[in-house]
Amino acid sequence: MNYVKSLIFRSGKIRVGITLGDPAGIGPQILSDAFRQIGKLKGVEFIVIGDRKVLNKFNFPYNKVTFLDLDNVSLKEFSFGKINPHYGRAAVEYIDKAIELIKNKEIDCLVTLPITKTSVSKGGFCWPGHTEYLAEIFGVKGVVMMLMNRYVRVSLVTRHLAIKDVASELTKEKIYNTIILTYEGLKNWFGIRRPKIAVCALNPHASDGGMFGNEEEKLIIPAINEVRNKIKDITIFGPLASDALFFKAKERIYNAIIAMYHDQAMIALKLLDFFHGVNITLGLPFVRTSPLHGSALDMAGKRKASCLPLIEAIQSAIRCTLYKRRGSF
Repeated sequence: MNYVKSLIFRSGKIRVGITLGDPAGIGPQILSDAFRQIGKLKGVEFIVIGDRKVLNKFNFPYNKVTFLDLDNVSLKEFSFGKINPHYGRAAVEYIDKAIELIKNKEIDCLVTLPITKTSVSKGGFCWPGHTEYLAEIFGVKGVVMMLMNRYVRVSLVTRHLAIKDVASELTKEKIYNTIILTYEGLKNWFGIRRPKIAVCALNPHASDGGMFGNEEEKLIIPAINEVRNKIKDITIFGPLASDALFFKAKERIYNAIIAMYHDQAMIALKLLDFFHGVNITLGLPFVRTSPLHGSALDMAGKRKASCLPLIEAIQSAIRCTLYKRRGSF
């Protein structure tokens, strides 16, 4: 029996909640494809929240899950690939139902399929995405978006932000908190006892001693030093120029990387491994993952999208929940 199966045996059933996301996006297709590939997992129960009428278009295998049909999409004028406030509201209702289940301890972890930000915004949703919404609902002040694939894990100090605003939004406190939550996540959700974390510089060549900016000297180095002074079982590198850092990361030298902005992480991640990308929210009281892509309206309904990132997100949610439970054994 391998270690993960042993953890399932010792920890009891894992109940995985899955939300459909935008019903007009690729979510229904990749969810149906994923469950045709996922076999019955002993000790795991899947609770899928969505709309049966939409999933029926892809012959979803209902026998493999407990399905909660919110019946909130009208097929009268339904069309895949369209921005629509009704679809946005439906997607938020799936999330709200999952939140109810988490609060009632009816699910242990959550996998969210992509929403379309324009549709949810038109439908009255006022948050940038799942991450910020879940943090507010559960009263968590600081959460971190960790992006990962088979080669690297990368935590973001800033998330969905215009490039021109990144430098002004960086603070020593944000960098410090991102490192701390990443450290705690690596230990508690990934089972890494002595994490090795590398921190990206913001500027080219880590600013070359101040020639190309001073954020390294003023913000990043002080944050790193504060972490070193507080935590003894961590090895931390940086600030390092991100081009060389990601090259070394492919060799698994580091357990995680701290990136200063969104595309500093995403470009490298998708070049290294496009089809196994997962987003995990660190800092919540439960494990939440999602596939590392959007609702892809241009591909919706065409049966062209890969379900591999979703399968990886589901597997990651199970693994991290098992490690999270380890402390109660």
